[in-house]
Amino acid sequence: MSEDRVRPSGRSRGYLTRRTFLRAVAGAVGALLAGGVGVMWYGLVFEPDWIEVTRVKVRVASLPRAFVGLRLAHITDLHFGWFVGAAEARAAVEAVLALRPDLVAITGDLVSRLTEVEARIINDELSRLTAPLGVYVILGNHDHWSNAEGVAELIAGAGLTLLRNASAVIEQDGQALYVAGVDDVWERKADLSLALDGVPRDGRAILLAHEPDFADEAAKDRRVAVQLSGHSHGGQVRLPGRGAIRLPRLGRKYAYGLFTVGTMALYVNRGIGVAFPPIRLNCRPEVTLLELAPA
Repeated sequence: MSEDRVRPSGRSRGYLTRRTFLRAVAGAVGALLAGGVGVMWYGLVFEPDWIEVTRVKVRVASLPRAFVGLRLAHITDLHFGWFVGAAEARAAVEAVLALRPDLVAITGDLVSRLTEVEARIINDELSRLTAPLGVYVILGNHDHWSNAEGVAELIAGAGLTLLRNASAVIEQDGQALYVAGVDDVWERKADLSLALDGVPRDGRAILLAHEPDFADEAAKDRRVAVQLSGHSHGGQVRLPGRGAIRLPRLGRKYAYGLFTVGTMALYVNRGIGVAFPPIRLNCRPEVTLLELAPA
């Protein structure tokens, strides 16, 4: 028995054939894939090397007059290792030096591993950092996980001042400002009372603490005027309307930027390097220039 097949002689303009539909879907998928590849390329190759210089005015109560207008360059989380090498280190150092700061602070995680390669980067590149009032460094959790004593030795060899639960005094025109640093909070090495031991009761201190959420503890001591931190990388990947998709422990409350915690100012820098996965999206690496002003 034969079967008559009837084909329509024409279709309305709104009619969509299966072939047309599949072509449209294939085109959309192709566009999405191409867009995804573009985003991945941008996040893996372009943005991680695109340093942003952020200028911030920080108001400090009872700031000694001699330090009004002090310009402090802050970098953090260099993460020399698998994904960050000499070229990235050189770019960060040159960005800092171009600002001509009075003081430089590095708030930990200099390395993700420590081999002869990373040692050479610290010797060759970080040793170039200089400022009239000094360059001060603390250790982060990755420095401890790699080789804390080895990193500490390299910091000293580069001519930088390492603060491990210690402080240094800066004097200008007969007035004093203190720079204090705690050892790593994650590794339970931080001792705030020891770090501030040399700061008088009426003194004002800038505290370097790798993990930003330590601010809740630091703010209890009124000698701490400003805390500078890193650790969070700002999340590395930030989505519009949502923010960071992932933040590390001790870096979730204060992800990045300027905060007021009690009477203390807190600035959290997004960092220079990356942790795994080695991608940045809407979260450029950062060099911060902070200017101190009276509250």
